[in-house]
Amino acid sequence: MLDIKTVREDPDHIKEKLSLRNEDITVVDRIVTLDKNRLDLIHKTETLKEQRNKVSDEIAVMKKNKEDTSDKITDMKKVSDEIKLKDEELKQFDNDIDILLRYIPNLPHDSVPQGNSEKDNAEIRSAGKKKEFDFKPLDHVQLGKMLDILDFERGTKISGSGFPLYKGKGARLERALINFMLDEQGKNGYREVITPVLVSRESMEAAEKIPKFEEDMYHMEKDDLFAIPTAEVSILNIHRDEILKEEDLSMKYCGFTNCFRREAGSYGKDTKGFLRVHQFNKVELINFCKPEDSYKELEEMLSHACGILDKLGIYYRIIELCTADLGFAASKCYDIEVWSYAEDKWLEASSVSNCTDFQSRRAKVRYKKQLENNKTKTELVHILNGSGLATSRLMVGLLEANQTKDGKIVIPEVLRSYTGFDEINAEDK
Repeated sequence: MLDIKTVREDPDHIKEKLSLRNEDITVVDRIVTLDKNRLDLIHKTETLKEQRNKVSDEIAVMKKNKEDTSDKITDMKKVSDEIKLKDEELKQFDNDIDILLRYIPNLPHDSVPQGNSEKDNAEIRSAGKKKEFDFKPLDHVQLGKMLDILDFERGTKISGSGFPLYKGKGARLERALINFMLDEQGKNGYREVITPVLVSRESMEAAEKIPKFEEDMYHMEKDDLFAIPTAEVSILNIHRDEILKEEDLSMKYCGFTNCFRREAGSYGKDTKGFLRVHQFNKVELINFCKPEDSYKELEEMLSHACGILDKLGIYYRIIELCTADLGFAASKCYDIEVWSYAEDKWLEASSVSNCTDFQSRRAKVRYKKQLENNKTKTELVHILNGSGLATSRLMVGLLEANQTKDGKIVIPEVLRSYTGFDEINAEDK
């Protein structure tokens, strides 16, 4: 969430940045008005409390002198009752401001390209070699069915659409991808964790996933627990309400989890196979770092995610999102897209974002910054997240790119020690 002090001190700057995201800027005026009324109320309440303290001192003196204090006590009770009412009113102001702040996204960094929609996103570069086929490539659904490694029909029977079932060498390939990515990110300095996939409301709020996106989450009402949409949520909360040591930053984590998204707004979109699912697997990257290092760390995290695709030999491109297409918590974001040969289009396989102090403010993840003369100052860390990677659309690119004319899938060399086989063919059923 944004800092109320920043909104208070420079509302025009906030409006300018929000307008670049095509956001409603009138909310800023509502917050400023509420905040002004809140500050006025605080002043009035403090004045009344000073009056109450003064009267209390007078009563003490009067009692010592055995004087009648009944009128003073009556007056003080009226003041105390008024203070109580104003304290309740102040709580309402705090709540109203907090609710409005929860729906305002992070501010785009100055380097983010301006644009009105995803059409204005900037392609940074492409990498790898696009393959040429002398036959019409099958899509991942056809390949999965022919080789009996993916079963979307039975997945639907078990849970409903959007819940894939991996079988045989398909399951082993999925597991191989996950283990390969975890090992590679471990080499890049990320500490591996296994986190809960069900988290509390407080954890979801700390990660800024609710209330804004609550309808997209799977919610267990009886226990008020949410299935995570990404391991970002659970990893971020490892250090919620903590003050970290400056010398320990940056702190980098990676973790594999199942991820769950209702995709409530996906009506009318292509939902075939892995193109849009409710459950998928992902290796998540999280970095807690000092503010002055966060944009350098963002570029490094991007290289770590891309390094997986480079080693797999996948054709991909990097997109820098424009101001209007940024994710809610992101100040700057890159998407990594893999090429689908059957769909003849790019598919997003990863997003790498710098969320600055947007999440750490609500999560209260801070660090002790060392100043001169052995003094310290408590500051918010910056938090970065990235998919390193999500396996669903990566699997699309991998299967389609590595198919042969006779219906086999050739396993990339770097995965063979993980899979224990070099290819998948129809005889493996």
